[in-house]
Amino acid sequence: MMRLTIFLRLVIGYLVIFTLLIVVSIYVTTKLQELEDITNSILNINNRILTYNKKLIDALLSQVQYERKFIILKDDDLYNNFIAANSDFTQYFKEMTSLADSTHVESLFENIKQSHQRYQFLFHKEVESLRSGQRYSQDWYKQEKEKAINAIMNELKELRTYSENNTYEKIKKLGETGTNTHKIAVVMTALSLIFGITISIFITRSITKPLTVMRNKTREIARGNYKSDLNISSPPEIGELVQDFNFMCNKLKEIDKMKSDFFSLMSHELRTPLTSIKEGTTLLLDGIGGEANVKQKRILRIISEESNRLIDQVNSILDLSKMEAGMMTYKFVKADIAPLINKVLVEIEPLAKAGDIKTELNISSELPLMKIDIERMLQVLRNLIGNAVKFMPEGGLIKISAMVENGNLKVSVADTGPGIPNVNLSTIFDKFKSSTTLKGTGLGLVIVKNIIKAHGGKVWAESKPGQGSTFTFILPA
Repeated sequence: MMRLTIFLRLVIGYLVIFTLLIVVSIYVTTKLQELEDITNSILNINNRILTYNKKLIDALLSQVQYERKFIILKDDDLYNNFIAANSDFTQYFKEMTSLADSTHVESLFENIKQSHQRYQFLFHKEVESLRSGQRYSQDWYKQEKEKAINAIMNELKELRTYSENNTYEKIKKLGETGTNTHKIAVVMTALSLIFGITISIFITRSITKPLTVMRNKTREIARGNYKSDLNISSPPEIGELVQDFNFMCNKLKEIDKMKSDFFSLMSHELRTPLTSIKEGTTLLLDGIGGEANVKQKRILRIISEESNRLIDQVNSILDLSKMEAGMMTYKFVKADIAPLINKVLVEIEPLAKAGDIKTELNISSELPLMKIDIERMLQVLRNLIGNAVKFMPEGGLIKISAMVENGNLKVSVADTGPGIPNVNLSTIFDKFKSSTTLKGTGLGLVIVKNIIKAHGGKVWAESKPGQGSTFTFILPA
């Protein structure tokens, strides 16, 4: 399955968000147009019908007034005024009929038209009778004209009522549409915003998550884990970077193996001549080959001590090489750690007395038997306690404690020495890093870390410059 590039993900994400905004805008625009149409309908139809309705009533009443006066006075000016009022009525009615927006209104208009034509016909017939001197029934004409006028007035009243009700319904619809539009627009905007944020988070997460994994892997590499197992579901650009990253890990693993093999080989090569030098020095000190004078013996002792130191360093390198290669064998047995601590204290007692260093022991009486490799655990204790003694100023104090905490065995070695700078504290258990702080080979604490890790525990250091250091390890019960 082809994965989208970061660029395409961003483009698609922005297009989706832009499309959502367009949809919301179109919806709001459509509803606003609907509101405008309703408003225009009220202004241009209903209001105008009501206005023409009033004008028609006024024109009709003027006709009635002139018509009745003419019947009594028979004045041609009154007749002409009637014709003028009739012309106004006809003009208003013609303009109003163009506003019909329903069959009901058209029906009302047709009834008004017929009643008005009936009224005009009756009036004109009565005028003809008056002018020709014919006798006619004025009461009948009066009743018929009143019927026509009443019919017109009733139709106009019904038209006004209908227009007012229609206006009220449109205003009500206007309010409902506005409210619904507001609610739906808010909901759509909120959903678009949530969807947009979700898309943004998804795109960002698809980029940052693999970068976070790579950052954590970088930290593992910094701690010496060169395993090329990085497999991330990611965009192609980062996928290529992951491949290069794994390639780099393989190369680093090869280089680290070459380095370990080199140290292992050199250690083997160095141990043989160093052992020969040590044994030869011992023989000379024992008088083999002739009695040595005081000065010669002093030089031979220095050579013997330095040979021992070099042999210890070579053995440390060999042990670390085995640990890193997974070839170190452990013989786990159930044992009490208290005797091991006492044994190490006896071993370093001469060195402690030489520096006027006091030791304080605090071992719980309820320590459980632990499944440990006795020789390797002695190696851990010798490193931690030995470092505390070797680098302690004269008159210092070392506190060694062993107790059960949360079901686990906790052992601490605290001193009152110069302490470790914060900048070195995080790397003190890395290869060749502790030497800058403890003035050693830089392998002792690394070996401690590997042995404790092989026992399923963990080890750490706490220190403040000028306030001493505390090295602690925990072993699971």
